[in-house]
Amino acid sequence: MLNMTDIMETITMIQDENLDIRTITMGISLLDCCDSDIDKSCEKVYEKIYRCAKDLVKTGCDIEQKYGIPIINKRIAVTPIAMLVGASGGDPVKYARTLEKVANDVGVNFIGGFSALVHKGFSPGDRELIEAIPRALACTEHVCASVNIGSTKSGINMDAVRTMGKVVKEAAELTAHEQCIGAAKLVVFCNAPEDNPFMAGAFHGPGEPDCVINVGVSGPGVVRAALAKAGDDCDLTQVADIIKRTAFKITRMGQLVGSEASKRLGVPFGIVDLSLAPTPAIGDSVAYILEEIGLESCGAHGTTAALALLNDAVKKGGVMASSNVGGLSGAFIPVTEDAGMINAARSGALSIEKLEAMTAVCSVGLDMIVIPGDTSADIISAIIADEAAIGMINSKTTAVRVIPAIGKGEGEELEFGGLLGNGPVMKVNRNSPAKLIRRGGRIPAPIQSLKN
Repeated sequence: MLNMTDIMETITMIQDENLDIRTITMGISLLDCCDSDIDKSCEKVYEKIYRCAKDLVKTGCDIEQKYGIPIINKRIAVTPIAMLVGASGGDPVKYARTLEKVANDVGVNFIGGFSALVHKGFSPGDRELIEAIPRALACTEHVCASVNIGSTKSGINMDAVRTMGKVVKEAAELTAHEQCIGAAKLVVFCNAPEDNPFMAGAFHGPGEPDCVINVGVSGPGVVRAALAKAGDDCDLTQVADIIKRTAFKITRMGQLVGSEASKRLGVPFGIVDLSLAPTPAIGDSVAYILEEIGLESCGAHGTTAALALLNDAVKKGGVMASSNVGGLSGAFIPVTEDAGMINAARSGALSIEKLEAMTAVCSVGLDMIVIPGDTSADIISAIIADEAAIGMINSKTTAVRVIPAIGKGEGEELEFGGLLGNGPVMKVNRNSPAKLIRRGGRIPAPIQSLKN
């Protein structure tokens, strides 16, 4: 039987606490679109994506109306395009323009997969695609890019790390007139998951089905509200239990939406990614959850411990609610997208160094961090290397999405609007890592990679 209390609780979560389905993302394999002629390959890419995703947006809207659950984004993730470039040759930007056209024609918010997997080295097509990323992001609105440069099994490809520092800088420079948005659509990964529905890092892994529906749920406002209602007398064991119970309810909603979308579209249901992805809306903030747990400000000593508790409890609650939990699942800490993080960064309570420590226990990594526009490519590469090392050693996904604010310095701000929000230019350590970065080669896989 339906429980009226549960129904009213869910309505309150949606109306007052910013509970939503952040995205339904259709993953589409393009491996059968390979062709030695890049123009023919692009035609196949357009035809397949359109055929698979033409009803995606309508389906999402119909589910919203049926259940009253907001579905904020409808997205597509495709096979890493570097694989197609390896077969076709030619200018990879042609693929980016094709992805942009089909994204516009089917009406999705973003399309991810202008990507390369180079954690153990470069295969044909990888270098060409990576060098084309800044141009591709500058001439498209909906296309997102990602590059996986390391893994626990393979170590870190430092030649790729060096290249990506330059690519991030160039992506910002080519879109300086648009708040450097190119860099905000580019993620550099270690241990990238193949089923992540969240942009900008979504791509459809080679081991995935031909077509699949993945769902990303978000509810930091709901978790914060649940803790606030419980009061200050709860000990941390009780706090963890409250978060687990709340995550369970949120995940069940994602399971419902994913199953319904799968049935209506006639494609397999992949995973629910229970990630507490914040927005700039007041209250919809991971930082505010940490402060509700007991910190004066996010960034204070104790932040990493509170985030570890939160991330673990979210995963435990989600796993109990669905057998399909996957992707990243945990707590995101994107600075410009989180009202509490923005405030903490502006006040000086939150530094890049503290954020780096937090990434050892959060769901992803250094995300949506604005840095001075004159930051060197070597420093950006070193930031990527540090974050990849945390992911490699701890057998977890880590990522870097930093935005060099071209023409701006520490204390000034970039304004993206929408879900990407806004944020202050944060201070970076200016001591040069150039010698380290220019050595190149590969940081070997750690001993814990030998698990067979």
